[in-house]
Amino acid sequence: MPRISNLFFKAAIIFLIVGIGIGLHMSISQNHNVIGAHAHINLLGWVTSALFGGYYALNPAKAERRLAFIHFGVYTTGVVLMAVSLYFLLQGVTALEPVVALSSLIVFAGVLIFAWTVFSRDTETVTRKASLA
Repeated sequence: MPRISNLFFKAAIIFLIVGIGIGLHMSISQNHNVIGAHAHINLLGWVTSALFGGYYALNPAKAERRLAFIHFGVYTTGVVLMAVSLYFLLQGVTALEPVVALSSLIVFAGVLIFAWTVFSRDTETVTRKASLA
């Protein structure tokens, strides 16, 4: 499996553990004020990171690109910042609202990098076609 897939899967598992932990805490305390953070951690952290890992596993030529590692760094940093700042914002720390906004833009940048990766040509396919000609 490509290294980048492994990184995305490991990050996804960490997000899953944190998301479940927050869910358990909400359930036990009967206080659901951070449900938005819980949902973002599970969807953007666990699910989306695992999907990214699966995509790179199925596209090893793209997984070897430097851009895949930039994607991981940007996206994961954005989700971590968003998860922490959103959690505390929902707990009443309103000063973190700009951090939530900034981290949302970082996550979006990570998604745009992934979109570029998906829609860009696979250099292996281009090379193979050129060698057949």
